[in-house]
Order: sequence, then C-alpha cells, then structure tokens
Amino acid sequence: MSKPQSISLSRRRFHAWIAGAAAAAGAGHAALWSRPAGAAEPQLVAKLRIVIPANEGGGWDQTGRALGAALLASGAAGDVVYENVGGKGGTIGLAKYVEKYDADPDTVLMSGMVMVGAVALQKPAVTMAQVSPVARLTSDYEVVAVKADSPIKTPKDLIAALRADVAKTVIAGGSAGGVDHMYAGMLARVAGNTAGLVYQPYPGGAQVVEALETGKAVAGISGYSEFSEALASGKLRAIGVSSKRPFLGIPSVREQGVDADLANWRGVLTGKKVPAERRAVLLEAVRRATGADVWQKTIKRNNWDAYWMAGKDFESFLELDLAMAGPMIYLLKLKA
Repeated sequence: MSKPQSISLSRRRFHAWIAGAAAAAGAGHAALWSRPAGAAEPQLVAKLRIVIPANEGGGWDQTGRALGAALLASGAAGDVVYENVGGKGGTIGLAKYVEKYDADPDTVLMSGMVMVGAVALQKPAVTMAQVSPVARLTSDYEVVAVKADSPIKTPKDLIAALRADVAKTVIAGGSAGGVDHMYAGMLARVAGNTAGLVYQPYPGGAQVVEALETGKAVAGISGYSEFSEALASGKLRAIGVSSKRPFLGIPSVREQGVDADLANWRGVLTGKKVPAERRAVLLEAVRRATGADVWQKTIKRNNWDAYWMAGKDFESFLELDLAMAGPMIYLLKLKA
C-alpha cells in the first residue's frame, strides 16, 4: 500500500481517522471525519489513475473524466490520469484492470450496469467478483430515438413494427449485453418476439446516431447525453424514454402504453487486493468530489441523476444486480 504522504495529518491522527473512516463507510455515514472549523481538507490521493472501460466520448468516459475533474477541484486528489480500454461492454477493460491494477491503491475502475449485463451475456474469464465496490455515482435513462422523417412516431408504433417484421426492425445501441441491449430486449418481449430481435451493437452513441441517419437501423437506444446534439439539430426524434415519468420533455415509454422501464447506473470500483483502509480513503475522496461544484454542474448539464450509494448498501446492491443479470439475459433471449 502506498504511503499516505500527501495527507497533512500526523501519522497517529491519520491512522485514527482511517479506522473511523472504514467503520463509517460500512455504515453509510455522510461524513467520515470532522476537522477544526476553517481548516483545509487534506489531499487524500497524490495521483489517481481512472481506468475507463470504454472508448472516449461515451457515457463511461464522460463520467470518469467528470469525476477526475471533481477530484482535482475538491482537492481530494493532486493529479489524475485516465486510461481508456474499450470493447465488449467493458469486459476487456475489466480484464486489463484486474491483470494490471488488482493491488494498486492509486487506480480505480469505472463500471456500471452495462458491464454487469456484458459479463452475464459473454461469460468472460474475468468477472466483477474479482473487483471491489467503492461507490455508485449516477443514473440515467434510455432514450429511444428514430430518424426525424421515420414513420414511427410512438413506442406503440415501434412495437407494431417489431410484431410485423422483426428482422427488418433493426435496433441499434451500445455493447452487447449492456443496458441498451437489455432495453431493446424488453421492447421485443412486449412485442412477443424476443428470439427474433436484431440488435446492432456499437462502441458509442455517435455510431448509433450514424446508423439511424444512414438507415442501417430503424430505432436507436442510448443515454440522452449521447443523443442530445442529434436531437437538438433535428436529425433524430425521440419517441420515448425508459423512465416512469416524462424526462426533459420526452414522454416515458410506459405512459405511452408500453410496459418497459429501466434505469442505467455508473459507479467506481477498486482492486480486490487493495486493503480496506485504502478503500476507505478512496471512498472519502470520491465522496468529496461529488460535493464539488464542478461535479454538480456536470450532473445538471448531462441530465444525470445523482444516485449515491456506498459501503455495505452498494455491495448488496451490486450483488443483487449481478444475480439478476443472468436470468434477465436468458429471459430476454439476448445474444452476444
């Protein structure tokens, strides 16, 4: 474990704080330690590497870089570097992280529901059982979009198209097994044609937009932030969102008569061999970052929802998500 030289506390006081931090993290307390009024908060990590298991520009990349900026702005970290390792719903990045950084106290991994689904679908050698949860950060919803001049105007129109000719009603989205793929499967299930679903996975939202514009896909599924420019320019039209209520003026799929809602989430993990004391420090650094103005502005700009969870609560949440992903993949008949 690297020495906490960047923390401006005596060694005795530092270890006392760490003990309290570890206990508080497990209990989900809002504040892990108190300091004298007016005293500056200590730098917790001298240099942190954030491994982003996706290519630049997508939702994971946006979240990871926003977190890095907030860590710097809050003073929790002195320096932040990023490492993008894209492919297969984050499973390639996961494997690389476990191989290189399993015991590295200064490297974290971005993760989320996309990775959970990809692991369940692809059954890779390295799974999420080989990493440890730090905190859940955000959630957002799936936007279903079509080309501006598409005859499909509503989710019911899309369901009708899937029933009439599922082979020609191609749906584009992110990685196979990810949240976009899951939501496509949910729509196909409503249509009664899960086995026939034709889903085209792409590495990012820009490629999904291109697939819609060029006619390679009839409908596309992605987060709002990845569709926002194309929607604003009029190239695409949103027909619904996977929330239970309207979102940014887009009516929910459910309220339009199609029973399918789903929320995506993103969070931070660390190596399985990183000691509990260090995980507590990383948790406090992330917690402080999410309180920074730059983070709050990013949340608002990207129309994400704050979805904070840490400690035992996040561990239990992740265990349940992992347990449910396999049956969901099977039920929706998703294919790699």
